[in-house]
Order: sequence, then C-alpha cells, then structure tokens
Amino acid sequence: MHLLLASVPPWAWGGFLLFVLSMLALDLGVFHRRSHEVAPREALVWSLVWVALALAFNAGVWRWMGAERGLEFLSGYLIEKSLSVDNIFVFAVIFGALRTPPQHQHRVLFWGILTALVLRGAMIFAGVALLERFHGLIYVLGGFLVLTGVRLLVQRECDPEQGFAFRLVRRLVPSTPRYDGGRFFTREGGRRLATPLFVALVLVEVTDVIFALDSIPAIFAVTRDPFVVFTSNVFAILGLRSLYFLLAGAVGKFHYLKAGLAAVLVFVGLKMALVEVVKIPPAVSLPVIAGILVLAVVASLARTRRLAARGEAART
Repeated sequence: MHLLLASVPPWAWGGFLLFVLSMLALDLGVFHRRSHEVAPREALVWSLVWVALALAFNAGVWRWMGAERGLEFLSGYLIEKSLSVDNIFVFAVIFGALRTPPQHQHRVLFWGILTALVLRGAMIFAGVALLERFHGLIYVLGGFLVLTGVRLLVQRECDPEQGFAFRLVRRLVPSTPRYDGGRFFTREGGRRLATPLFVALVLVEVTDVIFALDSIPAIFAVTRDPFVVFTSNVFAILGLRSLYFLLAGAVGKFHYLKAGLAAVLVFVGLKMALVEVVKIPPAVSLPVIAGILVLAVVASLARTRRLAARGEAART
C-alpha cells in the first residue's frame, strides 16, 4: 500500500476516483440517457472536453507535484492517447462484423471502458509492485515493447468473428444473432440468451486488455509513479469513446499512423531497456514522442491529398 501513497495522500486518490465516477454518471445518466447515434459534432465537443479536462489536471499535477511529474503525466497521456487510436481501428472492425446499430455503440463502449478502468488499475498497481521488487523486469518490458512495435508495423487486420475470444463466447454463453434494442440479453423460447451487443462488449473488453499489455509498459518507460501512470491512463481512456465516434469514419486516411505508433513503442522500449546506459529525461522524451506522431499524421494527410488529387485527375 505504501507504493500507492508514495507521491500523493489518500484524499487525492479518493478525489480523483470521485471525479471519474461523477463524470461517468453525468455522461450516461444525462447526456446519453437515450440511445442515439453520436454525430461528429457531438463527438468533437466531447473530445475537446476530455482533452481540456486532462490538460487542466496536468496543470494541477505540474503545480502540486513539480515540473518533472507534470512532464511525465503529459508524456504518459500522449502515449496512451495515441495508442488508443489503434483501438479505434479494432472497434470499427468489431462493430462492422457484428453489424452493431450505431445508436447502441456508445452503450457498448461505455460499459467496456468502465470495466477497462478497473482492469487497468489492477494491472498498473501490480506492475508498480513488480518493478519495485524485480528491477530486472524493466529490461524484459523494454524488449517486449520493441518487439511489439515491430509486430504492430507488420501485422494485418484481423476478422473478429474468426478470433478465439469470439468463438469462446459463442461456445460458453448461449446467444442469438438477433438484436433486442440496447439489451445485452434477451429471451427466446423461454431461454435467456446473449445478444450480439453482449458479444461486442466482450470483444471490446478483450481488445482493451490486449492493448493495455502494450500501453501500460510504455508509460512505465516514462514514469513509475502510480498516481501519474493511473491518472494519465484514465484520462486517455475516458476520451476514447468520443474519439472513436469522431475518427471511426476516417481511420483509413491515417496511412502512416501505425508506423508512427510502432516507432513510439520502439523508442520507449529502448528507453526502458537502456535506462542504465542512457537516461532520457521527460523534457526530451515528450518532444520526441510528439514529433513522431505529428510527422505520422502530416505524412498521412499529405498522402490522402495526393490520392484524392490523382483520383480527381483520373475522372477528368
């Protein structure tokens, strides 16, 4: 327990968790009380709200915990936020494969992300404890991140209906291919069956756990302060739903984003693995990570414009 309270008092943890629960209750109980398709304008507004809240919290960390912790939070938030874009690719594939109605996708993401907050919290605290006890683990995690970056660069898109998680859910949980509004379970012939919405929820949760195995070690390369790791992770996750609805239709335009994310993972992996040889401070890590991501986005948009210009020229 002393690891969790090393940098902040208990009331800071309690206050942050209360804030998170309040925002989730406001989201589901007020703004999304009725199921509806989230329009790009609404998604943009909520995305800006979550980014603004994260930056305001970052300012508080900077003021009360110092500049170094402030830079660590911002670096961790940027890493998690950028890696979460890869989740969006998979979420879009899952919803497309299961033909999930747009008006019910927010419900799936809400409950999926709520579960992800609990699971990631447990993974973060376990990771901090293990790193404190087994210092050599940092080299293993560094090598793992480098390999993950290479795998991300060469991997192909997957079909969720051919995945192990999908087949396991179908086998263990009696289900129906029929949707019943926004319900996760329905009744057919006197039997209680899972709807495709529940299958989508399970796949979203499994996907997040898999991606957390990459993103959490990546943040450990920046900081091992549990409060900074957890809060930066949570803010990035809370903004994931609105980011999905904002970018889901445009993910195909970011041609080089996977290459940029792979480069970030390789960089932080090497930073972690070579920590005893070269110590890179947060003031250097942050510009490098931001520079890689900006370069990937700019190059992607430039290619999109070139392809659009070629298509226009071909039609004329």
